[in-house]
Amino acid sequence: MSITVFDKPGAKVKLSTLSEQPPKKLTEEDARQEFDKLGQELFDLQDLLWGARMNSVLVILQGRDSAGKDGTIKHVVGCLNPRGVHVTSFGVPTSEELEHDFLWRIHRHSPRKGEFAIFNRSHYEDVLVVRVHDLVPKSLWKERYEHIRDFEELLAEHGTIVLKFFLHISKGEQKKRLLKREEDPRTAWKLNAGDWEERELWDEYTDAYEEAISRTSTELAPWHIVPADTKWYRNLVVARAIAAALRPHRKAWQKQLDEVGASKKAELEAWRKGQR
Repeated sequence: MSITVFDKPGAKVKLSTLSEQPPKKLTEEDARQEFDKLGQELFDLQDLLWGARMNSVLVILQGRDSAGKDGTIKHVVGCLNPRGVHVTSFGVPTSEELEHDFLWRIHRHSPRKGEFAIFNRSHYEDVLVVRVHDLVPKSLWKERYEHIRDFEELLAEHGTIVLKFFLHISKGEQKKRLLKREEDPRTAWKLNAGDWEERELWDEYTDAYEEAISRTSTELAPWHIVPADTKWYRNLVVARAIAAALRPHRKAWQKQLDEVGASKKAELEAWRKGQR
């Protein structure tokens, strides 16, 4: 599996050395078959998560324009029961949000126990966009790495399974996707001159992503670098990683549900005896 996971602070991150492509031996058909199986497993794991209410899951998706954050949400979240899933897309902060600390608008969308939360962009914009565009002093955004680590550690210590994905797309593939939007009337609504302006800052964003990933990779909140030039492989990698993170909790969730079930059954039997 050509995915790189960073789970140690200060790990050396060099995106140019990491592939944006799927393994050569993996076919799209094999990937789709595996994805379908993972989809059913994710649905079952989510059902246990929802019932046991012992943990929650936070999936953070970051990536350059057209890397496929929306597509990943569509396909991977499509495997889940929407009853327990919340998707939040973070854009330019509102005036109210700017009157608070940078994590205020993020924390209020963190998942409750039993739920999935998917972040399309996130608090990382406050060490990416603000850095590249010099929106706040360097002394301020530099401090945010530690705040982010502490925030994610807080979530993890309270039962949130934190998974962070950087959708790693090549510059050539990004150009193809941006141009394709112009050709297809169904995607013309996505056209934005700002995407091309941001593309001019490719190297600056690379530096920002590399430092952010390096400074905020932890065992409790690891970064997954997902090869994203091929959509079907991107979706498979994310599904694999989420399933792998949830599997170790299966027994504990099932045990909790068994205990609750036994208690509820005893209550029901006691009620029936009282009706006689």
